[in-house]
Amino acid sequence: QLQASGGGLVQAGESLRLSCAASGHTFSSYSMAWFRQAPGKEREFVAAIGRSGGSTGYADSVKGRFTISRDGAKNTVYLQMNSLKPEDTAVYFCAAGSSIANYARAYEYWGQGTLVTVSS
Repeated sequence: QLQASGGGLVQAGESLRLSCAASGHTFSSYSMAWFRQAPGKEREFVAAIGRSGGSTGYADSVKGRFTISRDGAKNTVYLQMNSLKPEDTAVYFCAAGSSIANYARAYEYWGQGTLVTVSS
């Protein structure tokens, strides 16, 4: 089970940190990722991190502004989002899968999503 949290309403230029707590699985066995879905749009890849945390990947739209990390002791993956833009407004989902990838079907488990709204 994946539980995402940390969403909210912020102004452009501000920061937020999303968290995704994992339970019921061996957290260290899974690569983790964040995806997002804006109203009327398809779900898109945001960032991913490998099982050991040594490998990461980002969508071009967030590279340099977002950072994904994981804490094995807390079974939690984070998404630090800086310099937020109105176009970052979306529901953010965390996901777990057996390999790191930038496409949704690679991930077997999904959290419920947390809403991020960025006002201009």
